[in-house]
Amino acid sequence: MTGKSREIPRGLEHRRQPLLSTRAFIRRFGSYFCVAAGLVLAALGGGMLGYHELEGQSWLDAYLNSAMILGGMGPVNTLQTDARKLFAGTYALFSGLVFLVVTGLIFAPLVHRLLHMFHFDVEDLNENG
Repeated sequence: MTGKSREIPRGLEHRRQPLLSTRAFIRRFGSYFCVAAGLVLAALGGGMLGYHELEGQSWLDAYLNSAMILGGMGPVNTLQTDARKLFAGTYALFSGLVFLVVTGLIFAPLVHRLLHMFHFDVEDLNENG
């Protein structure tokens, strides 16, 4: 290891580094939000394609079913064949995982900033108190 300090991956500041400026934090939050939005759009597109091809639904109906499942509400139309039911169940499980990942992506920079703002060292507490 050279004499340089280690870099923190993904641009997150270390607890000993100063808090990011508001402008830099908004930029970071925006990039996380864009990744989350891209993931939601990709998941929605995959669901639409599956409903359109397997169920023969129009693109609008495929969008409605995909959005309802991705949003946690459930399918709008009843499915008739086993292949279609298998797709819908798998897509519903996948949508649950997408929900968890997107929630993590949205809240990660917020929680990191909050924890960084309220961080204190145990060593500082022992010296002062």
